[in-house]
Amino acid sequence: MDFLAEGFRRALALLLSGDAEVFGIALLTLKIAVVATTVACGIGLPLGYFLATRRFWGRRAALTAVNTALAFPTVVVGLILYGLLSRHGPLGGLGWLYTWQAIVVGDVLLALPIAAALSAAAVQGVDPRVRRTAQTLGAGRWLTAWTVAREARFALAAVITTAFGHVVAEIGSAMTVGGNIRGQTRTLTTAVALYTSQGDFGLALALGLILLLLALLVNVALQMLQGRGHA
Repeated sequence: MDFLAEGFRRALALLLSGDAEVFGIALLTLKIAVVATTVACGIGLPLGYFLATRRFWGRRAALTAVNTALAFPTVVVGLILYGLLSRHGPLGGLGWLYTWQAIVVGDVLLALPIAAALSAAAVQGVDPRVRRTAQTLGAGRWLTAWTVAREARFALAAVITTAFGHVVAEIGSAMTVGGNIRGQTRTLTTAVALYTSQGDFGLALALGLILLLLALLVNVALQMLQGRGHA
């Protein structure tokens, strides 16, 4: 208990003093998460709508592939991406290996199936009459999609929150393609793993508390949005 209490005391001291390393890692993590979530949802939400509303050959196989990708091991994604971005890989010319951009790419690959699969389920949960009514009233393809999205807005907000939470908590891919370089690619999760292994429990705990705070803030924002919508 003394060990745990001392860890909490040091963690609070680091947070209250505005430690540059702690908040630098937090800001980098937030930047990566926002960029990756924006890209993943920008692609995944329209893809989910397409899979939910269009009938085409291979649709069931596509849905199965997207749902299967939800459980894809993060370290395997990192390994494949490492091979692509390494010096002798097909994308080695980009020079992205061991950069924050590489972590973003890995996070997008992991969050994209979440955005696509869950948004498809959200759209399928909307009353089919909403879409048919919009089309009957002369709404075009984009306006119809917007009408359906408005009906499913709370579920879609939950999709974005889930994608963001997955990106923030990811460690396997970030460690593999980012390298956990101090001041450049060290995220909250990789830093927690590193400092715990080094025995710096207080610093690891401070970073862990920030990670929990980020998750809490996102969920509070979602709850406020849903409450305002039901008011």
